[in-house]
Amino acid sequence: MSTPRMAPLRLSAWTATTALGVGAAPLLAALRAGVSGLKPCDFPGAETLPAWIGEAPGVDAAALPPALARYDCRNNRLAWLGLRADGFEQAARAAIARHGAGRVALVLGTSTSGILSAEAAYRQRTPGGPLPAWFDYEATHNTASVTAFVRAWLGLRGPAATLSTACSSSAKAFAAAERYIRAGLADAAIVGGVDSLCLTTLYGFASLELTSPEPCRPCDLARRGLSIGEAAAFALLERDAGAADATPRVVLAGWGESSDAHHMSAPHPEGRGACAAMRQALAQAGLAPQALDYVNLHGTATPANDAAESAAVATLLGTRHDHGVPCSSTKGMTGHTLGAAGAVEAVICALALQHGLLPASVGTQTPDPALPVPLVRRPAAAPLRHALSNSFGFGGSNASLVFSRAGGA
Repeated sequence: MSTPRMAPLRLSAWTATTALGVGAAPLLAALRAGVSGLKPCDFPGAETLPAWIGEAPGVDAAALPPALARYDCRNNRLAWLGLRADGFEQAARAAIARHGAGRVALVLGTSTSGILSAEAAYRQRTPGGPLPAWFDYEATHNTASVTAFVRAWLGLRGPAATLSTACSSSAKAFAAAERYIRAGLADAAIVGGVDSLCLTTLYGFASLELTSPEPCRPCDLARRGLSIGEAAAFALLERDAGAADATPRVVLAGWGESSDAHHMSAPHPEGRGACAAMRQALAQAGLAPQALDYVNLHGTATPANDAAESAAVATLLGTRHDHGVPCSSTKGMTGHTLGAAGAVEAVICALALQHGLLPASVGTQTPDPALPVPLVRRPAAAPLRHALSNSFGFGGSNASLVFSRAGGA
């Protein structure tokens, strides 16, 4: 059965707060310079862990509005910090004023949410005793906490959902938002992802022997694993009616989802589910694979992920190293931000399309010759029209998004 074309949705506003800084400006500067925001792990409680992390600045100092103090936790502070960058909150409120509070959907992705609060609560628990009275599971640890917090702050009354499908979470948020709008349940949507550092992920990934003792090196011959990061990224999606003055704009042109369910923590070695998600996204966008100008790889720098994704990309786009569609992983800059990764890399694709920029695979030193993808080694100017972004999570949860530059010369 053929996949129907999707009506493009305009990214009316976007923002991303990562280890590179608060807002899109430091992210764009880093993309142009090809630099990393990773540092040796010094996160409280994990200082001796042989790993590198991507920690966003200013999170601990962020203060939530007094009326929403109940939601105070690291994850929601990160959301608060990111929400106010780049004028995003103002753009969101303007959209709410245009469409109505009940006609703007909210879909956010996260994986561990405010689990750091639960970690602190359990450390204060006496043997055989209850959790401390200050611990509010619903408003902090609960996966839906970040969505409830943002919804309350913006006064939204439309559809709201939290997606937690590991590292595909916030990419799938874009797909869910498009379905809300297509179904007539909303006229616009605020989408994104927020995931903050915590000991559960740092030690959890280390226990799986997936963290690298050096900055991660995606698709590198000597890659040793990932670097965990944190981020808050948001985008405002609205129906794209075109522009009378042909002003260039970035649109969500297609999405694809699949579940290969091959293994709890390893992808299908041939990347079958990944390939299916990419094919669906391209079909919705009405594009042949060769129309792509750039692929943002999931590219975690783990041996299994990079090999499986490269196999999937090669199946879809061919194996030409020198003349294929340029690919890169930007996780060497931000770290793997888990449930926020899809939204962060959506913003990276938007910036790349807007500014005509090919992001580099920062951290890669010697590309693995066994991986048949043409890696971008240094940032380069390029007239991009279509970009694809991949996000693949534990359990075989796959999502791919196609973004396009519409209008303009």
